Amino acid sequence: MNVYREITPLKGSDVFVVLDSVSNGFDYPIHNHPEYEINLVIGMSGTRIVGDSTERYTDADLVLLGPYIYHKWDGDAHLQERGQPYRVITIQFAMDLFSGQFFQKERFLRVQQFLRESTRGIQFYGKTFEQAMPILINLTEDRGFTNIIEFLQLLELLSQSTESTFLASAGFSTDTPRSKSNRIQVAYSYILKHFADPELRIGDVAAQVNMSASAFSHFFQKYAFQCFTQFLIDVRIGHACKLLLDTDEPIKTISYNSGFNNLGNFNRLFKKYRFCTPVEYRQRYFQKTDFDWTKQVTPWQFLPGKSKPNAIIKPRDYSTRLLHL
Repeated sequence: MNVYREITPLKGSDVFVVLDSVSNGFDYPIHNHPEYEINLVIGMSGTRIVGDSTERYTDADLVLLGPYIYHKWDGDAHLQERGQPYRVITIQFAMDLFSGQFFQKERFLRVQQFLRESTRGIQFYGKTFEQAMPILINLTEDRGFTNIIEFLQLLELLSQSTESTFLASAGFSTDTPRSKSNRIQVAYSYILKHFADPELRIGDVAAQVNMSASAFSHFFQKYAFQCFTQFLIDVRIGHACKLLLDTDEPIKTISYNSGFNNLGNFNRLFKKYRFCTPVEYRQRYFQKTDFDWTKQVTPWQFLPGKSKPNAIIKPRDYSTRLLHL
């Protein structure tokens, strides 16, 4: 699949940038970029793609995206055709923004961990959404250093939220899921390192935390909210989705590299959890990347993934209102 690279307007002198778009359409391809992104959609319903997740959103949507995760929002055609007003506010900031010594202090540890977890994409809802939306709207106006303070308050709010959900599956991103238990972190890490081994068994993971297979089974269910077998299937299917999008490898090879030693079993489980065959999944995403990058509204903003670095030219102008902060 040809995933496009977005050339963001972020400059070396920026803390972050804000793109504010009003009823400007969703005519862009599935893409990624090395910057973090907070995306707020207000007044529109449609489909959101983040990694291997394809979901409906209604009326409003708030998502944090980590570096390089594939993403795209679509708006319902009938709503756009009848002229329903909507707004998309996007904040982008660099991967290394919080790498300085000041941000390594204890008060920033929660935000640091939160950003590491964002490689799967995180959606926010409920009171968190209600509190975050006015902050994002305020950030579209340049009020000097106040914007920087409110930006940090926004990250603190999101990092503390319990009203959130991961979007891409664990296998699509190999970052360890969040948990306060050290033993479950060890278990997660071991599974994500060895899931491609078709001989991986619950006893192998239990041994890493010095527990019997039976005790570990109950322990894992308590902290992961699903049984070990189901989690392992989710990881393997998620990784297979990534290989289907990232590579041209045959389905049989992808099945084996994702930890399945039986192609028939892989096809059966894939259809059960993704509601389509692996071939259909790959074709569906190919169709969503049909995009003429030479005719985009903002020239050079989206480039085919195989473009040479010396061919990348940052756009001088953007099709949305842009604020450097």
